Amino acid sequence: MKKLRAVAAKELRQAQRDPLSLGLLLGIPTMMLLLYGYAVNFDVRHVALSVEDNDKSRASRELVQAFVQSTYFDLKPERAPGETPEHLFERKRAQAILVIPERYARELAAGRTATVQFLVDGTDATVAETILGYASALARDQNSRLASARMGMPTGMGSTGGTVAGSGASGAGMGPAMPQLPTLSVEPRVWYNPELRSSHFLVPGLIGFILMLTAVLSTALSVVREKERGTMEQIRMAPVSTIELLLGKTLPYLVISLIATVLILIAARFLFGVIIRGPLLDLGVAVVLYLLGGLGLGLFVSTLARTQSEAFQIGSSMSILPTFLLSGFIFPVKNMPVVMQVISHIVPARYFLIILRGIILKGTGLAPYPGPLLALALYAIVMIGLAGLRFGRRDA
Repeated sequence: MKKLRAVAAKELRQAQRDPLSLGLLLGIPTMMLLLYGYAVNFDVRHVALSVEDNDKSRASRELVQAFVQSTYFDLKPERAPGETPEHLFERKRAQAILVIPERYARELAAGRTATVQFLVDGTDATVAETILGYASALARDQNSRLASARMGMPTGMGSTGGTVAGSGASGAGMGPAMPQLPTLSVEPRVWYNPELRSSHFLVPGLIGFILMLTAVLSTALSVVREKERGTMEQIRMAPVSTIELLLGKTLPYLVISLIATVLILIAARFLFGVIIRGPLLDLGVAVVLYLLGGLGLGLFVSTLARTQSEAFQIGSSMSILPTFLLSGFIFPVKNMPVVMQVISHIVPARYFLIILRGIILKGTGLAPYPGPLLALALYAIVMIGLAGLRFGRRDA
């Protein structure tokens, strides 16, 4: 027992002498619990809904209200004249578009089936399937209301009060003596990913996740390796400035990361059928800005760590968890609590995935995404600037 106590006491003293590792051991589990607990949310709420009401009738307004009152859809202003659904989807102003035809109210009044069109942005297959499920449930609920109104029944007896859950009643099956009942039919159209293949949504996210991880760890480990071997001091004795040193450390890994990007895109094309629909030059600009931010973060991490194991722990914790949980890679950002949404604004992968999915899946260029592009540029400048300050003031 004395030997055991001696070893345990030695390890405790060693941990006290390394507060950084101790902080990581205590902080990472807590951070993971908070991130997973608040960011992991499979509910789909606040779907941006644009409505094109060509009927302008009371019945069409009631249909729109049914969507809004379900609490799953947020009504957006009507699109401007000449603005196409492509513009709404490309600029992420809408996730779904409800198109109501001109004769909607007349068809219902005549007891016939009135068909409305429901367009959905299918870049996120999981969210698109959920949105289609909401629309189908709302259609069933609306049919129940229409049947109750035609039969003179109170609407509360034949509907769910405007909610999606539990709307299983319909106007059919009430007996052959009943008059012909009006029905609502929703005709869905999924854009950009009509087959709702999850790989088309996940592969761009995986590209952003892999590139950030490799960019951060490559530069962080390379600089710390120089420290451990004692060659960093020799490099500093050479007649090179801090900027030249940073560029010399960054550019080789930028080239390597770009080669890795090409290989990943080729694999995505032939293994998962993900085709790049947008301009390659725009894609290259976005990738370079994203990689520069990741490489800058890796250089900054190298100024904090003294060993490669510390660099790996810090680099992975600063790249893996935020990119996986707070970027919209798996879980929609808008479904997270407000605090997590605010934190996600400092995660570069959030902006990169918006651009990447737009170029790869929607075939757009950089024009619809000036905000995300500016955010990537600012992040790269800030991270490289912080790394330069740390190299010039602390490590010199």
